[in-house]
Amino acid sequence: MTRAKSSKKSKEKAQPPKIDELANPSQDVLNLTYPDSFINKIVCGDCIKVMKAIPDNTIDLIVTSPPYDNLRTYNGFNFEFPKIAEQMYRILKKTGVAVWVVGDRITDGNKSLTSFRQAIQFQDIGFKIHDVMIYKKKNTPFMRSNAYTNCYEFMFVLTKNKPKVFHPLMEPTRRNGFEMLVHNKKADGINKKIMGKLNEEKVRTNIWEYAVGLGGTTNDKIAFQHPAVFPESLVADHITSWTDEGDIVLDPMCGSGTTPKVSKMLNRKYIGIDISEEYCAIAKERVGAVTVQTHLGVHDQS
Repeated sequence: MTRAKSSKKSKEKAQPPKIDELANPSQDVLNLTYPDSFINKIVCGDCIKVMKAIPDNTIDLIVTSPPYDNLRTYNGFNFEFPKIAEQMYRILKKTGVAVWVVGDRITDGNKSLTSFRQAIQFQDIGFKIHDVMIYKKKNTPFMRSNAYTNCYEFMFVLTKNKPKVFHPLMEPTRRNGFEMLVHNKKADGINKKIMGKLNEEKVRTNIWEYAVGLGGTTNDKIAFQHPAVFPESLVADHITSWTDEGDIVLDPMCGSGTTPKVSKMLNRKYIGIDISEEYCAIAKERVGAVTVQTHLGVHDQS
């Protein structure tokens, strides 16, 4: 079980988000106005066009996973990475963070490495690759006959500058308490030891492991009507790490609505965008079921 390291500064508790609404899927996206058309809403439309209505340097955190390498049938819609990346960069705050969760297609034993190409393109438009994290799946079903089981996706953590917020998630150390520790070792190789105290907790590594499937990814059966759902715990861990209560969290390809749902549970403002009316309806249902009293046990799998 892990927890976020508490912030040194005490902060006034933010007000919970207002009740969410579903923006009219048939509305003209050119008529969207910020913030009224966006905050705590699921907006149905082409995310490139929709994001153009969001002002520069507005979003605190983006958490999203694209329909990469045509691995997933996405109701017949196309995915234009360069234009999406440019809009993400424009609307992210200078001190904000974007988390891009992505994997690669394997064809005839050859990995596409599209994820790497996207990371380089993010750099080309101005993003810094703040971290390359691993999302490890505990119970992946994708076995290969002549290679080791592929059980991970990348989580590229993108920034413009130094992040405004970092609440590191902590985990227990294997050894703690007092013991003799190496001190002032010199070139002669002689170990000099003094009594010291080992910390009871340490910052987690950048490899995060989650169970997947019903009961792991989420308990919402309706979510699996979408072809690719990432774990609520994964989203919660990033939201906890990179934002404070009341900050704005965006998922420009929100699919079944995991990012908006978890944002609401953790008392963040959310914006969900998806081009599919079917998936927008699923996202609305999941987010609408959340109350401010809902408890999310987001760190119990680690």
